[in-house]
Amino acid sequence: MTEPALQTPGFPRIDSVGLDGLLVRFGETLMEPANRAALAFKAEVERECPEGVEECSTSLVSCFVRFDPLAVNPTDLTARLARLVSARDWYDAALPEGRRFLSIPTVYGTELAPQLDEAAQAAGMSAAEAIQSLSSARVRVTAIGFAPGQPYLGTLPEAWDIPRQTALTPQVPVGALVVAIRQLVLFSVTTPTGWRHVGQTAVRLFQPESDRPFLLRPGDEVQFPSVTRERFETLRGDPLGGLTQEALP
Repeated sequence: MTEPALQTPGFPRIDSVGLDGLLVRFGETLMEPANRAALAFKAEVERECPEGVEECSTSLVSCFVRFDPLAVNPTDLTARLARLVSARDWYDAALPEGRRFLSIPTVYGTELAPQLDEAAQAAGMSAAEAIQSLSSARVRVTAIGFAPGQPYLGTLPEAWDIPRQTALTPQVPVGALVVAIRQLVLFSVTTPTGWRHVGQTAVRLFQPESDRPFLLRPGDEVQFPSVTRERFETLRGDPLGGLTQEALP
């Protein structure tokens, strides 16, 4: 994600969501600066811990703040958040501390990920070029959503601005790596999808028995190095699926 810092006219802005929510929006569509801003702003809200705030979470380009309307006046909280928004350039803010770089071994193609050739053709690449591009990309967890612990990761090079399919694939397995619109999604559950299935991992993203059931967190950086089918089969017995990680500065 190397796009320059860029503010979109009309953003940032604060919108009400129901009776107990405020949405601080930094853009209309996914851009690196807007995602950076959402992550940094969430960390700052959690650090300041304004009275009445019960929860913060981020989507691709926004920060949702849930509050107790009996504990704080929504108008007062909106004003406080507005002051925080204007206090600095969030589009150029440092990313939060505690982020990690994770490497997740991935087998590309084969019958395990049967849409690699189709996705490569849509991106104007050979299968070998697609594997090289996807396996060398270092992407950020921009958001967690849709299913427990499921990450959206981006952004990929422009060649990967390929559309979703017009029809759904009936089912992809846990650990499926899929691609569309310059993003990757790594599935934590078995599910239908309109994204093309290009890789398969042995990692478990959702571990409900753990104190931290979600393996990945927004702001983490991830790479999906290519491994052979034989190597992948050995990783099926590894509780971490061959994953390695290190702290980011």
